[in-house]
Amino acid sequence: MMLFLQEPRFWAAIAFILFFVLFGKKIWRPLAAMMDKRSAQIQAALEEASRLRREAEEIYTNARKEHEAAKEEAERMLQNSKEIAARIAAKAKKDAEFAAERHEQLIRQRMAASEREAISVVRKEAAEIAVKAAREVIASVMTEEKDKSLIDHAIAEVPKMLAKDQYNA
Repeated sequence: MMLFLQEPRFWAAIAFILFFVLFGKKIWRPLAAMMDKRSAQIQAALEEASRLRREAEEIYTNARKEHEAAKEEAERMLQNSKEIAARIAAKAKKDAEFAAERHEQLIRQRMAASEREAISVVRKEAAEIAVKAAREVIASVMTEEKDKSLIDHAIAEVPKMLAKDQYNA
């Protein structure tokens, strides 16, 4: 036993035990309070971090939903724009076809009018030529006696022609 008394580690252990026995309660309470306070701070920080994480997840979820809604809205708007553009293109095509048909019809009408005018001019010229030719033939063939007989015959036909015109009118 003597050997223990001479050992410095033995005395250090005894001093340590005595120190804790004498001052343990005084030191333990503030140390425990400090540890409890630190534990409470850590717990509060963990709760705050958990709350912030939940909020961040909610914000992320809401942002994701908003992003999806905005994406869907953009797709709907794009589809609407495509449909409107298709309708406008179809209407423009229809209007262009109508305008082309109208223009073609106007050209045909102008061509027909020009053709009628040309035919009228040709007929008029032909009639004038025919009248000149008839005058020349009649002048060369007709004599005074033949003229009188034709005039007498025409005068005799006038009452018949007038009677015929009354029934037609």
